Amino acid sequence: MELKKSPDANLEKKRVPLIIIGLLFSTALVLVAFEWKAFETEIKDLGELELDLIEEEIIPISQQQPPPPPPPPAPTTVIEIVEDEEEIEEELVIEDLEVDEETEIEFIEEVAEEVVEEQIFTIVEEMPSFPGGEAALMKYLGKNIKYPAIAKDAGIQGTVYVTFVVDESGAVKDTKVLRSIGGGCDEEAIRVVENMPKWSPGKQRGKSVKVQYNLPIRFTLR
Repeated sequence: MELKKSPDANLEKKRVPLIIIGLLFSTALVLVAFEWKAFETEIKDLGELELDLIEEEIIPISQQQPPPPPPPPAPTTVIEIVEDEEEIEEELVIEDLEVDEETEIEFIEEVAEEVVEEQIFTIVEEMPSFPGGEAALMKYLGKNIKYPAIAKDAGIQGTVYVTFVVDESGAVKDTKVLRSIGGGCDEEAIRVVENMPKWSPGKQRGKSVKVQYNLPIRFTLR
């Protein structure tokens, strides 16, 4: 007699799904096992961590010197304001001066010193004169005047007018050129006049006075 299996009890149909489920389950177990080992390794590695502590270099703080104290303020002048109604203790003492007809008033007259400037005359009763007269003067000029080389080379000739003062003693002073021709003739004329001997002073009312004298000096090429 043959045994017959019911179709529901036949396991051949469920063979493939069971194999697949087994494979998935075994794969899951393998993955869990690997993950567990890796986690333990990480924990062990964390336990062996070594930290190198680097000592921080301490930098000394530079001490700044405090600034010098400010100079003391200048003393201020205290001005006391006095109200109009306040009375001032200090009183001005005014002397009572009575002036009547009999009172004599002294006037002090200041005498100003008069500065008398010596007058310089141009025309006097007796004019100053060169020792020996005009002929001696012309001879002196002709003997002492040296024709300047610059004027000679440039052909300069003419008359230089010189003015000077003969004082009370007859000395020649304040020599100046009134009219110039240049070429060194002016300087030569002044030199000769200043080296003159003393003149006879001019006189006014019998008294020797200062007299201004004008003298023409001719420069002629020959």
